Amino acid sequence: MTITETTTETSYADLEQAHTSGVYSKRPLTIVRGAGATLYDEAGRAYLDCGAGIGVANIGHCHPAVVAAITAQAATLTICQEAFHNDQRALLQAELAAVLPAGMERIFLCNSGTEAVEAAIKFARLATGRPGIIAAMRGFHGRTFGALSATWEAHYREPFAPLVPEFSHIPYNNLARLESAITPATAAVLLEVVQGEGGVRPGEAEFLRGAQRLCRERGILLILDEVQTGFGRTGKMFACEHFALEPDLLCLAKALGGGLPMGAVGIGRRIGELSVGSHGSTFGGNPLACAAARTSLQVLQDEHLAEQAAEKGAWLLARLRAIRSPRIREVRGLGLMIGIELKEKVAPYLQTLQNEHGIIALNAGTTVLRLLPPLVIGWDELERLALALEAGLG
Repeated sequence: MTITETTTETSYADLEQAHTSGVYSKRPLTIVRGAGATLYDEAGRAYLDCGAGIGVANIGHCHPAVVAAITAQAATLTICQEAFHNDQRALLQAELAAVLPAGMERIFLCNSGTEAVEAAIKFARLATGRPGIIAAMRGFHGRTFGALSATWEAHYREPFAPLVPEFSHIPYNNLARLESAITPATAAVLLEVVQGEGGVRPGEAEFLRGAQRLCRERGILLILDEVQTGFGRTGKMFACEHFALEPDLLCLAKALGGGLPMGAVGIGRRIGELSVGSHGSTFGGNPLACAAARTSLQVLQDEHLAEQAAEKGAWLLARLRAIRSPRIREVRGLGLMIGIELKEKVAPYLQTLQNEHGIIALNAGTTVLRLLPPLVIGWDELERLALALEAGLG
């Protein structure tokens, strides 16, 4: 009997549960197909996706242009190590450099957000010769050891202590505390422009611009983590554009690959030369992911999805802030990255949205309902989402 035949007797959920690692909390839902802002379960029920694979599907699921690019590249070349030049890698790096903040002509390609953060930390230490990294409370940067050391929440960190030394944390949006935390051993400040996992908390202009000023004055580097905020999510191609920031290192991933694993680090002029062999990745910059990323980047620009995110996000924020409910503490966000902080646990509301309204949303901690819909979400779908939230939270 084949594995496929066993699924007629055992559900996909049961089969996966029998073999999964156990490190993920699973919802009782099996997703098998996606198109645009819609996902479908194994029974064919449609769901409005307001999670986008945790901010990955900015251009929607299975965009026809990306599907075509992947199909063509899969039949041409899927892997080419960085010891050789490659057409798709070269074109992606040039096209990405054209939209990155000023001065970022060099790009390191990898496979995920946490890999991008790890690379940026290494580049900062290499460029400065100093070990210290200052990050922010409530910040989330990944789960590998360097990125985890920059992440704040204790439940992520404590089981794996001791972590990488020379990391410290300051309150987000507190410029005075940041200034006092800088020492002669500080290599870089690592910040999210909008804290995602930390509750969808936008940075204040005074803090972010002040952080950049301090970095320039003290001769240290500014690393911005735009893994979740990049590629149109906040209403600009990159969230740092809202504040006219020019980071020294810019960490990217999630939406970059159009659905395929892809990460990148934009490298500014203050970094200097990076020595051969100081970092690397077997699969980073592979032609298949590069072809998908090139097409995704083109779709973002051709369909003006950052502008759509700004307009749709402003509308949805206003609509949600108009809900009068004793359950809601605050509604905050930027573009189509929105958090609804409740005065109680969010899990029951996520379940109700999914089961009763056919809407998939996320949490950001135990009390924040997080919305990261594909930027292609339609106005009628946004109205459906707003009505469901009004009914559930009002």
